[in-house]
Amino acid sequence: MNKVLLVDDEVFVRKGLRNLIDWPSLGYEVAAEADNGEEALAAIESEKPDLVVTDIRMPVLDGLDLIRTVTERQKSTPTFIIVSGYHEFKYAQQALRYGVHDYILKPIDENELTATLKKLCGRLRLRKWTRSGKAGEGSVPVLDLLAQEDIAPEDEPEFAAALGMEQSYRFVYILAEYADASAGDVLTALGLPYHESLPGHFGVLADSAKLAGFGGSIESFLGELQSKLPARPGCSVALYAGRCVERIGSVKESALTALEASQYKYAYDGEPYILYDHVRDKPLNHLHVDSQLHARLLEQIEENNRAACESTIGEMFREFQTRILAPKAVASALSRCVIGIVRVIREMGGDECRLPSLHATIEGMQPNQGLKALKEMFSQFVIEAAEYVALLRQEQAKSGIHQIRKYIEQHFTENISLKSISAKFYMNPVYLGQLFKKTYNIYFNEFVLDLRIQEAKKLLRQTDLRMYEVAQKVGFQNADYFVTQFEKLEKMTPTEYRNKLLGNK
Repeated sequence: MNKVLLVDDEVFVRKGLRNLIDWPSLGYEVAAEADNGEEALAAIESEKPDLVVTDIRMPVLDGLDLIRTVTERQKSTPTFIIVSGYHEFKYAQQALRYGVHDYILKPIDENELTATLKKLCGRLRLRKWTRSGKAGEGSVPVLDLLAQEDIAPEDEPEFAAALGMEQSYRFVYILAEYADASAGDVLTALGLPYHESLPGHFGVLADSAKLAGFGGSIESFLGELQSKLPARPGCSVALYAGRCVERIGSVKESALTALEASQYKYAYDGEPYILYDHVRDKPLNHLHVDSQLHARLLEQIEENNRAACESTIGEMFREFQTRILAPKAVASALSRCVIGIVRVIREMGGDECRLPSLHATIEGMQPNQGLKALKEMFSQFVIEAAEYVALLRQEQAKSGIHQIRKYIEQHFTENISLKSISAKFYMNPVYLGQLFKKTYNIYFNEFVLDLRIQEAKKLLRQTDLRMYEVAQKVGFQNADYFVTQFEKLEKMTPTEYRNKLLGNK
């Protein structure tokens, strides 16, 4: 924030200035107030403001004397704006002679003062950075300002000097996506002003002097720049050049168009660089991909059909390119798939955090990933998800067959069959029979028969029920069939079993 000192002998004027302008939104903070020039001198010494907004007519020391005194006493002076009710030309002349930035008449027009403060903000920040002694340490604050703010023509020489460039040259802003720690060293070695706008995103400024070494060709310059930023495993290089501008004060326009060029990164994946002038007339699509592809992929994941999944992913990524989808649209389409996969896993009682590539996939959907790398990462996630869903299905099947066994143990005395139970649990009877045998190493009918015979033996031991009554109670409709099956398993008839318990031969 730029620090501001308000100077006026009328307190309501100072309070009015405080409330009239939204200082923080313009990059300023009101650090102090003074009601005369002498107090203002002390405040300038203690607060070291970047900007002083002062009236002319004040007691003790008027505004012009204040400015003259500060200019004579201090090597590093703040910028001054005069706010006065006097229209006389001689005051304006004196103000200009002292290097006053602006002379604004009372009553103050909010829009006029706001416009002045906006234009001044960049100059103040640049001046503060230059005075800090860090001018030789890089060009970050200067390029930050140039890329984000409109620079007034009168301030251009200062910006050009800070970057060691001619203000009248041709300029092009280049956005370089290169997530490698060596990027700054490479750009410094090439003598290129740069700043890191986001992690792994470098803004680079080239002028006519730099391009002259490449025959004035931006393409040749970009090719050389890319060769100096070699691709490494997990670290690709992508360059996007904005529109050429004729003034250093117009670099913001070039930066905005470089950002716009980067929106075509997936449509032109594999190209060494993208120029805004080559893509500006191409329609950029922000819509989702075909919902049928999304639904098909989820179905193939549930089926654990790896080949089909890979085919659908290939079709999806081809659509990203042919439809010229913006990076956010691609991220949105992939996020939709990830959310759908996570929902399937949760519905099956699983935990998506067990997928090793989940976090990397979510992180990789940020628009600093090349399309090829993004496809490989997403494919790995899908294959992992398909295998996990298959595992969950197996666990579900095991859980389901245990429930079926429990049901059989509770209802074996009823008229149950493989067909009736499979219908109850919505399963194919053949599959149920196979699953039961695989899980318990016994056929369904044998398991039911053994339950019934064991229950019959219990009744024979504990009751004096007749044989046909025992048969009915354990689920046999025919007493003779009960006797036959009992003898088959126990090698004796039910009567012989009971007599043996009574000690009868």
